[in-house]
Amino acid sequence: MEQLARTMFEWSALLLVFVIGLGLAALLIMYVVDVTQTTHAIRRNYPVVGRFRYWFEHLGEFFRQYFFAQDREELPFNRAERSWAYRAAKGVDTTLAFGSTRLINRPGDVIFLNSAFPILKENTQNPAQVVFGEQSCQQPYQTNSIIHISGMSFGALSKPALQALSYGAKQAGIWMNTGEGGLTPYHLASGCDLVFQIGTAKYGVRNKQGQLCAEKLKQVAAHQQVKMFEIKLSQGAKPGKGGILPGHKVTAEIAAIRGIEQGKDSISPNAHPEIKSVTDLLDMINMVRELTAKPVGIKLVLGQSDFLHDLFTQINTKGQQCAPDFITLDSADGGTGAAPQPLLDYVGLPITESLPLVVHLLQRYQLKDRIKVITSGKLITPGKVAWALAMGADAITSARGFMFALGCIQALQCNKNTCPTGITTHDKSLQRGLVAKDKSIRVAQYANQLHQSVAMIAHSCGVAHARLLSTKHIRIIDAQGRSRELI
Repeated sequence: MEQLARTMFEWSALLLVFVIGLGLAALLIMYVVDVTQTTHAIRRNYPVVGRFRYWFEHLGEFFRQYFFAQDREELPFNRAERSWAYRAAKGVDTTLAFGSTRLINRPGDVIFLNSAFPILKENTQNPAQVVFGEQSCQQPYQTNSIIHISGMSFGALSKPALQALSYGAKQAGIWMNTGEGGLTPYHLASGCDLVFQIGTAKYGVRNKQGQLCAEKLKQVAAHQQVKMFEIKLSQGAKPGKGGILPGHKVTAEIAAIRGIEQGKDSISPNAHPEIKSVTDLLDMINMVRELTAKPVGIKLVLGQSDFLHDLFTQINTKGQQCAPDFITLDSADGGTGAAPQPLLDYVGLPITESLPLVVHLLQRYQLKDRIKVITSGKLITPGKVAWALAMGADAITSARGFMFALGCIQALQCNKNTCPTGITTHDKSLQRGLVAKDKSIRVAQYANQLHQSVAMIAHSCGVAHARLLSTKHIRIIDAQGRSRELI
């Protein structure tokens, strides 16, 4: 026994020496590589040690939000916003103690004006029903729900994420937008209402030449779950640029659904080739509506607004039956899986400016009752949703709010196929962490809590339901930090 122990000790010592030697050899190799390479100055000046810079930079994406950022300062979403979304999705207490950490005198912020006579619980009402396409199509769509799931395509999202959103939407009684990646069995599995998005590449309804295929469009419309069609002109995070799906995320299944080649970057045109004017746009809207018999609208982030005057003038000239049934207005600070930074940072109007403008013009041209307004772009908390309703939105859609409900930690890995929560990756080992059945409950709870909290604001303002909120219920903070009425 003593001899065996001695032998094991000797072998362990030899193994330790070997491992140390191997480690020293690796360090020597890295040192030689670093001092001789000419690409990275840090590694050349600080061999081996300089490599830790990249490691710490990578880890910072994950830990910044936990250790360094304050509750209200992080972007795109601060800790206070994310925490509310997480608690709402989990169905836990969303109340806080001691007071708000939100500054109430920042220029541009809004405050709600509570009533001296708030609405009692027994006098509250369900939100008024909104009808899309009532005057224009054979199969109009109606809903009482205020908040819905914005466009996130299969490809940008994983299969279990899509399944969780679909089943969650069904439980909450809200619609789900397919995004531009086409219609999949995962959208249809739950029986939830769907809005089919037609992107510039026409994924899912395209022919071999990439043009809109009438027969495929009819096939999509034949699904009773598909309630409306949305023609995407532009997206808030990348106005003037089409969708970007890196090739490493284009699996065989995604390629088959989109009608593209596996493993190659899926980059949509930056515009619809057949839409070069307001007339072309109206022609396409009416063509899709005639083929599908369902409501058709457009999605855009507003920039140059002159075309709206042309659009609304032509609608009134030709007749309101040719109008889009809705406009989905995205914000310049909207989200995406991948976009060029110059577009993210500098192009397009934020929803705080574009929504009041669009509503004003619809009212001016007497089209507000005919064309519904759907609003998107960082509206993930009750106060922001209530603001959008007060400004004239008929419904709100959110993508990232529901991603938080799925468990997104804002790791900013959406375009790299390395999402640690399994939401935006097609790596099976990472998808394993996202259990669709469990997460669908959180999706529904988030939607329900958002509806309830928006209603609470409305009742505090003295109205029976949230769609009765208007500009008279809010004030805006001016440059001097004082509140004033909206003009």
